[in-house]
Amino acid sequence: MAGLSIANGIDKAKLTCLADGLIVAVAVSLPWSTSVTAILVVIWLFALIPTIRWTDIRREVTGPAGGLPVLLVALGLAGMLWADVTLLERWWGFESFLKLLVIPLLFVQYRRSNHGEWVFAGYLSSCVALLAATTVVMAIPSIAAGLMRHDDVLVKSAATQSGEFVTCIFGLLFLLSEAAKRRRWLWQLVFVAIILTMLANMLYVATGRTALITIPVLLVLFASKKLSAKGAVLVATGALLVGIVVWTSSPYLRDRTTQIWTDFEKYEATDERTSSGERIEFWKKSIEFIRQSPLIGHGTGSIHSLFEKAAAGRTATAGVAAANPHNQTLAVAIQLGFVGVAVLWAMWIAHLLLFRGNGLAEWIGLVIVVQNIVGSLFNSHLFDFVQGWAYVVGVGVAGGIAMKSCTIDGIPDATAKPK
Repeated sequence: MAGLSIANGIDKAKLTCLADGLIVAVAVSLPWSTSVTAILVVIWLFALIPTIRWTDIRREVTGPAGGLPVLLVALGLAGMLWADVTLLERWWGFESFLKLLVIPLLFVQYRRSNHGEWVFAGYLSSCVALLAATTVVMAIPSIAAGLMRHDDVLVKSAATQSGEFVTCIFGLLFLLSEAAKRRRWLWQLVFVAIILTMLANMLYVATGRTALITIPVLLVLFASKKLSAKGAVLVATGALLVGIVVWTSSPYLRDRTTQIWTDFEKYEATDERTSSGERIEFWKKSIEFIRQSPLIGHGTGSIHSLFEKAAAGRTATAGVAAANPHNQTLAVAIQLGFVGVAVLWAMWIAHLLLFRGNGLAEWIGLVIVVQNIVGSLFNSHLFDFVQGWAYVVGVGVAGGIAMKSCTIDGIPDATAKPK
């Protein structure tokens, strides 16, 4: 009985194939539309759940990589009990955690699926299509005026688009290194062209400043994982030269970068509302909120209410009532205290350890986790829609592949197929 699936008497093979296709569709839709992504996720759940055995679910949630996301969601649910806000606010806060439940389900799906690479290919193709569409639209000023958003992107924001391109760039760097080993010159040219075009868009057109911090971190990680000492020196030299050229040739990038400091100076001198000033103010207030209830926090959904009370009667930057503190650790700590933070960081560490292998899936998973951790220093990325779902889908798919093909904790995975 323990091995029975959740539903019987249906064509599970067709549903399994459909579920694989729907996750590819989710990956393709993610750079473009939040509503389409949400609809596809719901349809995917209906297709997947009847094909899952309870023993598979139990296996994933009893391991750290699958169990810690579930534990964090459970803490979020418990946090609704002691939050001093309306039931609707508690639900909105809890909703931010819910997507993490998908991670162990994807582990189950991609332990058995042979189509995980399709998800990565779909996401890359979608981002390349977005890049091409942006380039074409910008080349026609009459069209660009009606379609481009204020930060020169077609959809979402410069920060979101830059994050998507960073993921693709470092996935392509892995493929580029593999193509170089096999002397596949045409593929090398294709990969280099896409990487350079994405970088050009990020550095000259629509820059997300968090991406500028993430790139050097991932570049060091890539050099340590894939390159010899000589190769690492060459990459570091090349990156330095590219940085110098871009800095001298892109007034846009210089303005975006120096604005961080000038905004901070304005905030310090006049308390004028600026992006950097607001972040500093949010972090100061967040630390005070955490000091008031350090162990278990103020409860799920309490962030906005706390900021509203702190902003009451105040003006300028101090009078801004934030919906989130723009830092993932602080966002969890305010609601769930140090207990929640311990689970959050344990989850990140478990996912880092999951991707210790040297394959493509392990590399992509590692990139996504590191990118999320770095980005979450300046944003609440797990609670954001696009970045949160990119983490969930990326870690879930790559983790399932890694579990299927690698040894976990020194013990051969019983579900792995012999190579």
